[in-house]
Amino acid sequence: MNQFDDWKKNLDRFFGHDFWGDFEGLVKPPLPQLNLYQYDNELLCIFNIPGLKDLNKVDVFVNHATLEVRGIVEINQKGGQQLKGEIMQGTFDRKVELPYPVRDDKIHASYKQGLLVVQLHRLISDANQKNRIQITNMEEE
Repeated sequence: MNQFDDWKKNLDRFFGHDFWGDFEGLVKPPLPQLNLYQYDNELLCIFNIPGLKDLNKVDVFVNHATLEVRGIVEINQKGGQQLKGEIMQGTFDRKVELPYPVRDDKIHASYKQGLLVVQLHRLISDANQKNRIQITNMEEE
């Protein structure tokens, strides 16, 4: 562990949480870039993932009100030296907190012209639905 890691660990301990995590978005923007659109009962998530050649190298997961997109983008240019590297490449893992829970059985994802489009639908629960709970009599043993 280097001195910076020690310093970071001490600041985290002093402030009681991930101190540097609060600044991470300012220093390093989350990747891939995302536009999130909300409609009445639908969310449209558009991720900027240029250079994706193999859709099997990207996974999309939904868990209640969290969307996760992770994968790998490989840009292979042989025979030259890279002088500037601004295009996202390598592995990525982006978790997005959604404004409301979504259905896990009604998801559509497509990829075209460098954009991954994920369509999600609001999970609407029936407020009038009641589930009767069975009570176990512990005195009859």
